[in-house]
Amino acid sequence: MSDYFTKKELLLWIGSILTILISFILFKGDNTLSLIASLIGVTSLIFCAKGNPFGQFLIIIFSLLYGIISFSYAYYGEMITYLGMTAPIALFSMITWLKNPYEGNKLEVEVKHLKLKDIIPMIILTVIVTFVFYFILDYFNTANLIPSTFSVTTSFLAIYLTTKRSPFYAVAYAANDLVLIVLWSIAAKTNITYVSVIVCFAVFLLNDIYGFINWQKMHKRQTTGEMCQ
Repeated sequence: MSDYFTKKELLLWIGSILTILISFILFKGDNTLSLIASLIGVTSLIFCAKGNPFGQFLIIIFSLLYGIISFSYAYYGEMITYLGMTAPIALFSMITWLKNPYEGNKLEVEVKHLKLKDIIPMIILTVIVTFVFYFILDYFNTANLIPSTFSVTTSFLAIYLTTKRSPFYAVAYAANDLVLIVLWSIAAKTNITYVSVIVCFAVFLLNDIYGFINWQKMHKRQTTGEMCQ
C-alpha cells in the first residue's frame, strides 16, 4: 500500500480517518453504522482519486449504508439518490473503468476529455432528474426539500461524469459535499451527534478537491504519453 500511494496521499487518508474517529468520539456518536459508512466512504475517495476501480466498489458499499442512515432521519432524497441512483451507477462505473484501463494498467482508468456530445445530454438529463425528483421528494414529505433536491442534482452530475471518466466528477462530488454539509447542519440543530456526519462530509470535500487535482495530473501525464507511476 505504501508503494502504491504517495506520502501525501497516505497522510491525507490517515488524517481523514483520524478526524472522523475523533469527531465521532467528541460528539458522542452512537450510530456505529454511520462511523463505518464514513470510514468506507473516505477510503473510497483516495482510491477514486487514483482512478482505481476498487474505489467504485467501496462507493457501492458506502451508498447502501448511507441510504439506511438517511432513512433514519427522513432524508428520503438522500436515501433514494444513493440506493436508487448512486449505488447502481457506481457499479456501472466500476465496470466501465475496468474496461478502460490506461495502457493495460487495471489500477488506473484512462481519463476521458468531455465532448459536446457528452455535455448536451448531461445538461438535459440533469434538468429532467432535478424536476422529477423535486416532486417525488415533495410527495414523500422529505425534510428540507430544496437542499435535498440540490443534493440529487449534484449527485447525478457526479455519477454521470464518473461514468464518462472525467476529472470534473470530483468537482460535482465536492458540490454535493457542500450541500450535504448544509443538510446535516440543519439536522445537528436537533441532535448534536450529527456534527460527526458534518465533519465526515467536510473531510470528503477535502478528498474530492484532491481527487480533481490528481485527475488533472493523470490526464496530463496520459496525454503526453508518460509511463504510469
